[in-house]
Amino acid sequence: MEGWNKLQTSLSGLNLGQSASKLTKGFNSSVQATRERLGQIAPDEITELPQEYKDLEARVDALRQAHLALLKITRVYESETYDYPTQIQESFAELTSSIGYGITNFAATNLKGTNLPTPSPSAPPPSQHKTLPHALCRSATAGATALGTEDKLGKALSEYAGAWEKVAAARLQQDQTIRQAFLQPWQTTLSTSIEVAMKARQAVRASRLELDAAKQTLKRASPQRQEQARLEVENAEDDLVQKTEVAITLMKTVLENPEPIKNLNELTKAQLLYHNAAAEALSSVQGEIEELSVAAEGEYRKSRDH
Repeated sequence: MEGWNKLQTSLSGLNLGQSASKLTKGFNSSVQATRERLGQIAPDEITELPQEYKDLEARVDALRQAHLALLKITRVYESETYDYPTQIQESFAELTSSIGYGITNFAATNLKGTNLPTPSPSAPPPSQHKTLPHALCRSATAGATALGTEDKLGKALSEYAGAWEKVAAARLQQDQTIRQAFLQPWQTTLSTSIEVAMKARQAVRASRLELDAAKQTLKRASPQRQEQARLEVENAEDDLVQKTEVAITLMKTVLENPEPIKNLNELTKAQLLYHNAAAEALSSVQGEIEELSVAAEGEYRKSRDH
């Protein structure tokens, strides 16, 4: 530390401007943080922050982690395909259809006035929603079309497809509501009020390091520098008190904010409406499908008896 003491003494002896003084304080704080991290500062030489402040820090950390944990999962609602197992296969079929549409329309536009046969422009292929309910609806509809509704399985598939069409519409509505009423405000709370409180805490830490660095400087100050060093400690103490009070106020404001509970209610309500709609749609056709099942089984057994 002898080299550090000499450097500090030489810096202290210079008549520096305000910016140079800030640079010196920043350097002292950095050295203080490093020495604390390396265990070179005794615990009783580190300024103790108020217990109220430390308790609020722990609660804000818990609040932030709760936001991050739920956000990590619910961000799936930003992407329509979160429950879509056949995305690759259907996407490839769509790509092939789109390429064919592109080639046909390119030819229709660019072969006019030539001797080559000009195809008629075609309509673009319809876009498909990439959700599990939509995929179930499409596959059941395809099966019903292939078998025909005179066939019992074909009729059952048609009923099933109709139910999942309603579920699919409810799924899209759920996701849109969650994005607008939950995800956006939930992320806003993280990036504004919680972030402001975190920055206030960073300011407290920086002020505390500056104070403890000033105390270390006072311990080593020459007689000529004692008064100036003592004044710097007093100024640093006042700054820490002020920044701690600001941080406490901001942390209390964040913790008392009712918005996150309101957002969570919107998420729950959207999910409830979706599951209710799904249950109602499936319940409305399950009885009919069961009747078709019983009738088909009866006919099968009757044919086996003969």
